[in-house]
Amino acid sequence: MPKIDVCFSPNLLDLYDLQGKTAVIVDILRATSCMVAGLGSGVSSILPVATLEECKALEIKGYICAGERNGHRVEGFALGNSPFDYMSEAVKGKRIAMTTTNGTQALVMSSSASQLLIGAFLNLSVLATYIKQQANDVVIVCAGWKGKFCVEDALFAGALAAQLPTFDIEDDSTLAARSLYESAQTNLYEYLLESAHYKRLSHLESGKDVRFCVEIDKFELVPILVGGEIIRAI
Repeated sequence: MPKIDVCFSPNLLDLYDLQGKTAVIVDILRATSCMVAGLGSGVSSILPVATLEECKALEIKGYICAGERNGHRVEGFALGNSPFDYMSEAVKGKRIAMTTTNGTQALVMSSSASQLLIGAFLNLSVLATYIKQQANDVVIVCAGWKGKFCVEDALFAGALAAQLPTFDIEDDSTLAARSLYESAQTNLYEYLLESAHYKRLSHLESGKDVRFCVEIDKFELVPILVGGEIIRAI
C-alpha cells in the first residue's frame, strides 16, 4: 500500500527521504496556483529557478520573466505572482522563467524526489486521480513562508490526503492537515481571512487572488517537472 506524508516546511525536508517518491509541491498563495492557472490557460512551460539573477538571464533565451519577493513583483520583470498574470493572452504559448520567495525554493529543495508534481486547489481532484494511478509513495511539500508554517498550504495538504483514503499515513502531520481541512472545507476563503499570508496579500491589494486560489477543480491538468521545466503531464 502506498504511503502519504506531509512536510509543513521546506526547512524540514532533511527529515524526509524523497528518493523513489513523488513530491507534490504546494504554495497556494500563490506560486503553485499560478503554475496551474498558467498551464491551464495555454502557457507552454514554466522554468522554476531559485534566484532573480538566474531568472533574468533566461530572458535572452526567449523566456518571459516572472518574479516575486515578499509578495511584490520584481522591478523589470514582466510578471509577478498573481494567477491572473498567468492567464493573460499575452503569455499563451510562451515559456516562463519563474522565481518566488517560497514556491520555487521548495521545488529546488525537493529535487531528490523521483517525480515532482504541482498541487493547488485549482487542480485538486485531477491531481488526486493521477496520484492514485501512479500508486507511488507521496510526500506533500508545503512551501510555507520563509521556512514557517502556512495554514493555506496545510489546508491543501489535508484536502489532498482526504482524497487518498487508501494511502497509509506515515505520521501525525498528515492527520493534522486532514483534520484542519475538514474543519474549514465548507468555506476555505472565510477561514483564511485571519491567516498571516492573507493579511500580507491584502495589504498588496491582492485579495482577489486569495479568493481565486481557493477555488476547487477549476483546471483539469497535472503539472510535472520534466527536464527542469514544468509542463502538463495530462
